[in-house]
Amino acid sequence: MKNWWFIRGLRKGVMTEKYPKEIAEWSTEIQGEGNVNCPTNAIEDGKWIKERCVFCRRCYPSYKPNFNPRIYTVKKTEPIFRKSFYLYPIDSGTCGGCNMELKLISSPEYDMTRFGIFFTNTPRHADALVVMGVITEKMKEVLKKAYEAMPQPKVVILLGACAISGGIIGEGVPLEAVVEIPGCPPNPFTILEALTKVKGK
Repeated sequence: MKNWWFIRGLRKGVMTEKYPKEIAEWSTEIQGEGNVNCPTNAIEDGKWIKERCVFCRRCYPSYKPNFNPRIYTVKKTEPIFRKSFYLYPIDSGTCGGCNMELKLISSPEYDMTRFGIFFTNTPRHADALVVMGVITEKMKEVLKKAYEAMPQPKVVILLGACAISGGIIGEGVPLEAVVEIPGCPPNPFTILEALTKVKGK
């Protein structure tokens, strides 16, 4: 992605993008038809199942991305978080991709703080637990303790196909999620918009 937003920001004082001009196509909704050999069964009976897709492109050219990045699911909103929304990220076993994309939403290009979204380094101050990666046996107790330490109201956000469905190598996280953000990894814009939806915006 060409960072023209940065140069424009220096010249005109505009620091963030209202809407990204370029979005990675293989992190958007996929459409097509026919049967394909999908390693995660993300395509069944000609239907794309976003929660399972790792965007490996084995379905191409029968299936192609349509550049719609709004592939998240938000089951409910919490208006109490409108002024501030604190996230506690926890890696239960990732390749690092989801971590990098989540970190990007704090960059000047996306600037999550303008929406009142912040990171916190303790679950005791968190409104949302952001879980990335497949679940591993040793992380089950860690996740449980982190969730129990959070004050009410609290939400669980599953970030990436691994956390939601287990991806290729494991099992999904066994927590009831308010937000599911598919992708391998998800696009920063998709992550940021899903988070603002939780806040009721």
